Amino acid sequence: MKTQTLLSMMMVAVLGGCAGSDVEIAPEQTLHDIYQNAYSEFNDENYEEAAAEFLRAETQHPASPWAADALIMAAYAHYMDGDFAGAILATDRFMRFHPGHRDVPYVMYLRGMCYYRQVSDVRREPGMSAYALQQFQTLVQRFPKSEYAKNAENKINILKNYIAGKVMYAARNDMKKENWPSAINRLQSVVTDAQDTVMTPEAMYRLTEAYTAIGLPEQANGYSQMLKLNFPDNEWTKKLK
Repeated sequence: MKTQTLLSMMMVAVLGGCAGSDVEIAPEQTLHDIYQNAYSEFNDENYEEAAAEFLRAETQHPASPWAADALIMAAYAHYMDGDFAGAILATDRFMRFHPGHRDVPYVMYLRGMCYYRQVSDVRREPGMSAYALQQFQTLVQRFPKSEYAKNAENKINILKNYIAGKVMYAARNDMKKENWPSAINRLQSVVTDAQDTVMTPEAMYRLTEAYTAIGLPEQANGYSQMLKLNFPDNEWTKKLK
């Protein structure tokens, strides 16, 4: 009897507490409602809020035919907001759950652009340029006929020249310090690995200087002849004595 009375008192207390609470349980929104909110935020350029709404649409309705589209829009909203880390996470999720989707080329391109937009000054760490280059190269290899392939190829050329420029910058500094082994190693990497960049003629010219400086005229002459043969009208060829 006492137990029943105690239970009754506890129920009354709990119900009384709930009745006096201001907490309201929000009804679950439909996918249509979430999408409307997301696009409204996006059109108002509230990209952070839009990304959150698109991700909510995908996580709450993962089986929907619109789940993949929601992830793409979330990634794009993050990108427009300058939140490249968030955009990359959204593209990763897309590739994990929708690897055969028709928009994979676009998602790969967007991911590459996230890295590309973070490429810094030539004097700084070029890690993002390497990531961007790899992403664009993979896109071109997998989807050569994609509408994004041509743009990706242009970015590849820019990035190759950027990376080669970074190596050349370091090589010039080595030469100023008369660190000839390091300079020669960097310059040879440009000639070997970045021969289709604008940095190659200068690299050959600098190699003639470096080998001359350490007393190896035969190697110096070899690079000068290579420069004359491959770039007869280049400005660096004209500098040869």
